Amino acid sequence: MQLEIAVTDAPSPQALELIADGLDQFNLQAAGHADRRTLAVLATDPASGEVVGGLSGRTSLGLLFIDLFYMPPAHRGNGLGSQMLAAAEEEARRRGCRSAVLYTISFQAPDFYVKHGWTVFGQVPCDPPGTSRVFLSKDLRAA
Repeated sequence: MQLEIAVTDAPSPQALELIADGLDQFNLQAAGHADRRTLAVLATDPASGEVVGGLSGRTSLGLLFIDLFYMPPAHRGNGLGSQMLAAAEEEARRRGCRSAVLYTISFQAPDFYVKHGWTVFGQVPCDPPGTSRVFLSKDLRAA
């Protein structure tokens, strides 16, 4: 059987679930367990109950991956982001993670992560010219 290849920016939830479940099965066979779980730390407006910002990622096989972290400008610089990052790291430790990894963009927040004990291990140029993706990791056992 010849399979067709399709590129999309709108995969169905079923397609994403098939990919995730297939990878979990592969990991289970190779590593003896599959423990991928979503992790989110959300900042919520107590008056409206609406989420205004937060951090999202996942844990898997002893590693925390932080995918996205956003706080509105009005809520930056008051320590809330530091508390949210610490909460994600603590939950990852509770889940058995010993390391963490993320990337940010050079004009975003690499210094924020370095200030919290993360280490830059690589950079890859990206657009706009003069910027780069900055890859960071952290040993969660050291904290």
